[in-house]
Amino acid sequence: MNIPRTRSALRRKPLLLAVTALALLAPLTACGGSGTAEGDGKTLRLWHYEQADGALSKAWDAAIAEFKKTHPDVKVVFERKTFEQIQQNAGMILNSDKAPDVMEYNKGNATTGQLAKQGLLTDLTPLVEEHGWDRKISDSASVTARYDDKGEMGGEKWYGIPNYGEFVLTYYNDDLFKKYGVDKPTDFKSFEAALAKFKAAGVTPLANAGNDHPASHWLYLLALSKANNTWVDKYQSYLGKVDFHGPEMTYAVDKYREWLDKGYFDKKDVGLKGSDMVEQFVSQKRPIMVGGNWWFGGLTTDIKNFQWSTAAYPGSERTLGSGGNNWVVPTKARNKELAADFIDITMSDRIQKLIGEEGNVPLAAKPEDIANPKSRQLTEAFAQIQDHDGLAFYPDWPVAGYYDTWVAATQNLMNGGKADSVLDELAAPYEKYLATRP
Repeated sequence: MNIPRTRSALRRKPLLLAVTALALLAPLTACGGSGTAEGDGKTLRLWHYEQADGALSKAWDAAIAEFKKTHPDVKVVFERKTFEQIQQNAGMILNSDKAPDVMEYNKGNATTGQLAKQGLLTDLTPLVEEHGWDRKISDSASVTARYDDKGEMGGEKWYGIPNYGEFVLTYYNDDLFKKYGVDKPTDFKSFEAALAKFKAAGVTPLANAGNDHPASHWLYLLALSKANNTWVDKYQSYLGKVDFHGPEMTYAVDKYREWLDKGYFDKKDVGLKGSDMVEQFVSQKRPIMVGGNWWFGGLTTDIKNFQWSTAAYPGSERTLGSGGNNWVVPTKARNKELAADFIDITMSDRIQKLIGEEGNVPLAAKPEDIANPKSRQLTEAFAQIQDHDGLAFYPDWPVAGYYDTWVAATQNLMNGGKADSVLDELAAPYEKYLATRP
């Protein structure tokens, strides 16, 4: 199905060391020399903020190496920045003669959209059509790359190119399923049957963390199981009135409460953080964890003593997630053609496959092309979501500061709060923002 080219924003990325704007403006250091670019088609200046040992950094290293092979007369000047450096100082940097030719930048109305609105980013739409990038990126994954004249995502103009995706999926402890004779879920009915069987055996089935994003992600995921894309567009992009006491959110609160009462969640998890939830899964205290693919890499390292697997959450065609951060080309970039050539390499089959093999989620690689079995499972789960245009973003995106509201409301529910009060708590900031929105 095709969804309307609309919807709204987020933030999430690894943070390294915070530094000052002065450091960002310091002279660049080249991968094979030093000095600044001259804008003569002989130098590509590139910034990103991925950690050196991460899947994406390895992919970008390979893309730089490929670029050098195909552009032997071009010097690549690469700077590894931090997320905070770029996030806090991008407007000032991109409005100066120190702007790189291409850089990684956070997706969202307050980030890529804001810079696009200010005229600091190049409209990449002609390049998208020329290189066919729009044929490799699904509509739902491209929403955070496209903006309108107000800087709101889902517009017709491309100001960024994402190469990877992120989403919430299910992690299973295969050994515990086998030990307790529980069948792997294939739909919501069998998912609830698995929860009941584990609980009957004295095992709390679901890992959770009330004092962080996992619990509120669960609440939104349950709402999405009763929602359609029109509801998501209304909620995320203000395209119509959202009734927080309607069937979607009411079902989510009621089902969450039901699972608490049945012991599928542990009410004592109300004060836990996301890392505590992961520890519940890694230590085999909980056989099922529903969480983001950002936990995947750590699990492959930390789990040594049991078999585990991943799959799309079986209770909904829609899940939390989006396209990843964007490659953007500043308006003041001196070598925009070279920037486009580099972006094209990151979208190539080889680099996309490498992203998958290293444990991240490529936007343009087929699951069958991924040799690593666990990485293939991850890619298959993401492909299943993309087949339904099922990336529904995150519950806190629509309103600034909304993350804290969602955490507090979920904790209220876990502490015994009434359904109506929880829904009113979620509705208040959202409706206040709509009343004052230009």
